[in-house]
Amino acid sequence: MPSHPHAATLGNQYRGDRVLLSWLARNLPRPVFEAIDTDLDALGAHAALAWTDARSCSPSEPILTRFDAWGERIDRIESTPVWQRGAALSARYGLVAAGHDATHGEFSRCDQFARVYLHHVASEFYTCPLAMTDGAATALKASANQALIERAVDRLTSRDPARLWLSGQWMTELTGGSDVSASETGACRDEHGQWRLHGRKWFTSALIGDMALTLARPQGACDGADALALFYLETHDDSGRWNGIRVDRLKHKLGTRELATAEIHLDGALAIPVGGLERGVRLIAPMLNVTRTWNAICALATMRRCIALATSYAHQRVAFGRRLIDHPLHAATLADMQADFEAAFQLVFHVAHLLGRSECGIADDHEKALLRLLTPLAKLWTGKLAVRIASETCEAFGGAGYIENTGIPQLLRDAQVFPIWEGTTNVLALDALRAIGSVGLQPLLRAGDRLLAESLQAPASGELVPAIEAIRHALQRAAEWLQHNSTDPDALQAGARGLGYTLARTLAAALLVRHAVAVIGENGERRPSHALLRFIARGLTDLSATEKMPAVDLLDPPSN
Repeated sequence: MPSHPHAATLGNQYRGDRVLLSWLARNLPRPVFEAIDTDLDALGAHAALAWTDARSCSPSEPILTRFDAWGERIDRIESTPVWQRGAALSARYGLVAAGHDATHGEFSRCDQFARVYLHHVASEFYTCPLAMTDGAATALKASANQALIERAVDRLTSRDPARLWLSGQWMTELTGGSDVSASETGACRDEHGQWRLHGRKWFTSALIGDMALTLARPQGACDGADALALFYLETHDDSGRWNGIRVDRLKHKLGTRELATAEIHLDGALAIPVGGLERGVRLIAPMLNVTRTWNAICALATMRRCIALATSYAHQRVAFGRRLIDHPLHAATLADMQADFEAAFQLVFHVAHLLGRSECGIADDHEKALLRLLTPLAKLWTGKLAVRIASETCEAFGGAGYIENTGIPQLLRDAQVFPIWEGTTNVLALDALRAIGSVGLQPLLRAGDRLLAESLQAPASGELVPAIEAIRHALQRAAEWLQHNSTDPDALQAGARGLGYTLARTLAAALLVRHAVAVIGENGERRPSHALLRFIARGLTDLSATEKMPAVDLLDPPSN
């Protein structure tokens, strides 16, 4: 079908991604880069083709059939065509397996997340159960439960689509989202001594999977989060019937509509404790760290797709006598989006590399502490940034950006999940505060100082000295703000979001300046340095004194 002369078009999303190619070339050993290049090229080509195909098809959503023709309860979920091909693509390109493959050592996570980044938008959020699957494999390996490791991990990380298992992470209940202490799912032993789960899980996003990790309160346990246990369950029994699971309904959502999100009841589901019968939240923590990194990677992928489409459109659309890209204000708007994306890219892939180093056992204590700090920071900042860039993209297309079959509104709807999935912005900001309380701010300050010192030593750093000083000043301001509010828990909490944005943006800028001076020295490329200057010019800090002002008094009470 011929495209409209003004329609945005996409080429190979790997070969055309300057930022990704430059980062991989600079950070991966040459043999690793060459080993993964063919797969990345294929994923980049598939991403472009999938976008075109989606514009020529009617949108589809999963369908729940509760009863068969004879009235028997079956709760069958029929996935979309893209999801039906998801396992084959995921296994073929190792979207989970690559992160657990020791072949590339500390760079395995970089390899994996480059694949995920390229495939995310084309996957119709099949990356959601893949993230849960990756997290489940990570959590099981960390649990040291050898029986469950032998039972599930090889399947969760398989490159064979016939063997590949998907996992869910079932935590959310109606009584509380991130507040798992309010969990009402109970666990009790049956007459055979086996554990059975009973309760309502209000939001399960990987019900099509083969297993799940879920929190439940053992019979007789006290209240609170520490009394919860982590359980492993398989979704179906040996005959293919649901394992004590009843699907109440599929959720009708703002976005991610191809992803079957269900509300379920556990009615005697057979389950196995992953560890002891308490502190299950600690056992599931490795899963959350991995899925939060997936969240940041997928947010990054959405930003990249938005900018690629908006830039393509700007080179084709003529308005007021010239192309949009030739209007200085429009070009500046797109350049600001690109600058934010480039800084975010450096931060998120740095987190991916730190994760790989930690899992390989070669990260030092400083790097482990830095990973603990940066994981929530990267997620909270990129989640909000993806929404803003997706919204700006709708505007960049004008009226066409509001028309469903252009695909642009879906990018915005789907992006809104990133600040919510795996913890809202406020939840992540408070998690970052807890991380600072645990490991201090020094690991981040030390990393920033080292990056800036390294950049100043580069021959090409001269033109970026003012930028380096601005980054150093922002780090100092963040440390001073934290010290000033250290004795006031309410002020710390009220300002946690601004502190989180500041720390994420500032370290991202430090990483981008290191990259910028390196590529200037290598080949004279100055686009990263231009991105850096734009990024810094719009401000690094989001610190204010408003946390000292009463907030509740400003809000009207609810009317009865």
